[in-house]
Amino acid sequence: MTAGTPPAVASPRRQAPFRSRSFLALWGSTTASNLADGLFQVGLPLLALTLTRSPSLIAAVTFALTLPWLLFALPVGALVDRSDRRRMMLAANLLRVAGLALLTVAVALDLASLPVLYVVAFAMGVAEVAADTAAQALLPAVVAREQLEGANARLLGAQTVANSFAGPILGGALAGIAVWLALGSGGAFYAVAALGLALLRGSFRAAPSGRRRHLRAEIAEGFGFLLRHRLLRTFAAIVFVMNIGWASWLAVLPLYAVRPGPMGLSRFGYGLLFTALGAGSVAGSVITAPALRLLGRRWAIGADILGTVAMMATPALTTNPWAIGAAAFAGGIGATMWTVLVTSIRQQAVPDRRLGRASSAFRLFSLGAAPVGAALAGAIAQAADVRAVFAVAALLSALLLVPFFAVITNGAIAAATSTRG
Repeated sequence: MTAGTPPAVASPRRQAPFRSRSFLALWGSTTASNLADGLFQVGLPLLALTLTRSPSLIAAVTFALTLPWLLFALPVGALVDRSDRRRMMLAANLLRVAGLALLTVAVALDLASLPVLYVVAFAMGVAEVAADTAAQALLPAVVAREQLEGANARLLGAQTVANSFAGPILGGALAGIAVWLALGSGGAFYAVAALGLALLRGSFRAAPSGRRRHLRAEIAEGFGFLLRHRLLRTFAAIVFVMNIGWASWLAVLPLYAVRPGPMGLSRFGYGLLFTALGAGSVAGSVITAPALRLLGRRWAIGADILGTVAMMATPALTTNPWAIGAAAFAGGIGATMWTVLVTSIRQQAVPDRRLGRASSAFRLFSLGAAPVGAALAGAIAQAADVRAVFAVAALLSALLLVPFFAVITNGAIAAATSTRG
């Protein structure tokens, strides 16, 4: 047992993940919070569409939601390495409950406005930074090192079923009745997620690393570790560009899909379209292990780049919802394999005492790209049209094949995962 591992989870770490009470509590909380995410992610843009049809103002919702990754990813990572990671996740979920409760009441009383929407989206983004960074740093204390890929796959499977499949279907159905129902239900599921975390017993602090230094120095150490690690910094650069495309796609998709947009879908139809992405993610979580045996980690990672290119390019070429749904399905498969494998590689390559900071530095690049993509999408759509957004995103994604072939090799992956530090 490593230093800092809580006695309450020492024995479950030697069990298969689904036999561990601690892992099941984390899995249940993750499922509930991601179901809430799915409801919220459908309800929020549909609410924005009731207030404006401006592409830039609608894209600004995604910008406000994701801006906290640029502003707070690094300091939150340092706090994760100083704090009890479970308590940080619990506080974040309670903030989400409060944020959605406020927005639900505002919508139900017809008091919602774009400024209110932006403020709540920003607060929800802050909570997401804290919860997601703490969760990735907490998992290695719950399961053994050799179980990380299996545990990440199980967690990601639950996340994608809830976030991208069940959540959007339920969110679209509830929003078809009233948008506040979708938002209020999301708040209820965040409360369930907080309850699940309360069942996770033990102290989940990182192992002490000696005298505590200034927060700025600790942030610099985690960021420097990422920049010095050739493979991890290449992953970070690739995911930065890739997520600019993803954020652009997501920011303008409601405007493109929902009537009177070119695709002509209803609110419920938009929710169903979103589930194609979720279905692909579910399929990806199932086939990750077979894909690893067949392709190896390198080409399983490369499959995400190819799936992303297909997903970005298709709506630039057609308004057919079946074709766009199929491309989203392919994109979901690749994204899941990327997340499982790259997260597991990072968790194995980074020492526990730096894991929160290095993970937050990585996510500064990955999720910090989202506000950049949203702003870019709004500007392109306003100046040209929505299809131009998809075309630019596809081109950027295709260019990622260059660093993939140059840096991401089987030898580099093996070297990174053979030692943790």
